[in-house]
Amino acid sequence: MEKMTKGQLEAKIGEAIIKFEKEFMGRGPIETTTYLIKDMIFVRLKGVLTPAEEQLAKTVEGADLIKKTRVQLLEGARSLLRAIIIDITDCKIKSMHSDISTKTGERIIVFVLDKNLELTFKSSQ
Repeated sequence: MEKMTKGQLEAKIGEAIIKFEKEFMGRGPIETTTYLIKDMIFVRLKGVLTPAEEQLAKTVEGADLIKKTRVQLLEGARSLLRAIIIDITDCKIKSMHSDISTKTGERIIVFVLDKNLELTFKSSQ
């Protein structure tokens, strides 16, 4: 991994996740924020639901269907997401966790890494 500041690394990961969302899921988020916290990468994506999913989410059954479908889609892309993070961080991934809110249209993805990224940052001064 090339030496980057924390902000540069967060931005690079965010851009890669946006590209993944557009290419694999068929739609990019409205906004993405990435946080690096010790050995974790926390990605928050806003506006990930399609207009059809927003309508479907108005019922309990529809919301449940969206959650199940999105979990399956992300599970199918687990190896691709792992490769993206490994390529950017040069860290192995211990685990990946995700959830989507059908009320707010937000998704979170958390990657737990095998080492503390904060020890590798270039000083931003």
